[in-house]
Amino acid sequence: MYSDILFKTWLQEQTPRAPLMKNEPAFYRRLEQSLDKARKDNGLITVKPRWDDTVVDLTTSDFLSLNRTGRIREAFKSELARHGDFVSAPPREIADFHNSETAWIAHSGFFANVGVLEAVLLPGDAIVYDELSHASTILGMKVSMAAEKIPFKHNSLDSLRDVLESLKNSGPAFASGEQSILICVESVYSMEGDICPLKEFVDLAKEMFPAGNAQFIIDEAHSSGVIGPKGSGLVQMLGLEKEISIRLHMCSKALASTGGVILCNKTIRSTIIQNSRALTYSGAPSFPMVASIRAGYQLLISGETQKAQDDIQRNAKYFFELLTTDPICEEAIDEGLLTIPLADDWEQRSIHSHIIPIKTPSHIQLYPKERAASDWFCTRTTQEKR
Repeated sequence: MYSDILFKTWLQEQTPRAPLMKNEPAFYRRLEQSLDKARKDNGLITVKPRWDDTVVDLTTSDFLSLNRTGRIREAFKSELARHGDFVSAPPREIADFHNSETAWIAHSGFFANVGVLEAVLLPGDAIVYDELSHASTILGMKVSMAAEKIPFKHNSLDSLRDVLESLKNSGPAFASGEQSILICVESVYSMEGDICPLKEFVDLAKEMFPAGNAQFIIDEAHSSGVIGPKGSGLVQMLGLEKEISIRLHMCSKALASTGGVILCNKTIRSTIIQNSRALTYSGAPSFPMVASIRAGYQLLISGETQKAQDDIQRNAKYFFELLTTDPICEEAIDEGLLTIPLADDWEQRSIHSHIIPIKTPSHIQLYPKERAASDWFCTRTTQEKR
């Protein structure tokens, strides 16, 4: 059974290797010693040897099954056969779809985030970011010119208010609008699966900084194709296109392609061109890359992915229902062996993400993974680390 093969292969990869390399060059032995630290907690990241449709995949980012079903390949071949304009047309079409003034296609979503943060913060400005922000945001902050880099508690309106209040009271520059604040959030957090209370955040920033110097950048990596009209994202679901300065959409997940898209106005775009080494020195995306992105977006625009998007909501609700009514699951939660953070009040939420974390103590994490494999589910363990 393929799921058993995957589990056994994964388990073998967690076996320490450094002790077996006494006669190998010290350079490689030291690297294996560092990897053994991850293996000790069954945390070594592994790659599946091959793909097999006999298991339910809960490990990849193929949320709409465009890759598995071959729909993206057919759309890609059709796109290439059109001999279309792959320079100016795709960004314009993407911008129109997202109700944005401009769209910039970057080689990856990771470096799109880094490149934007490198460019748009001027000396004296501040970055305020959710404490669970993605690694690309952390790296982008390091190369930015921001004078202040302040976290707030995850998805907490009160914590954000406290941080903004402290900046406002730190001197007249922020209060008057002479210096800017960029607030970094994600629409769906990839490890937690929860959704940003974006409307409340925007209202707070507008109330506290009426000059408009507190603006937002939102990473929509995990809402692209999954949330909003035709998978256009959280911002468009909430009708906040005019309120968010920068939106980042990743094409490597639901769209089954690669690259990232920066949605912004012309001022932001010009600033990126002027200041971002990460983006301006990376070269233009290749025609095949742009064609695959365009093919994915055409599937969204045409409505062909709507059923798959609806299925995600249906399956999430069904999954919550099963978990919260299963007596064994209930007993495991009571015994402290299982935690499902998003299960609380799930029926009151109007929208669900496709990410539902199930947390277990590290000493028993092998059991749920093995049980899932026996039931034809392919899963992946994660660590409390970003």
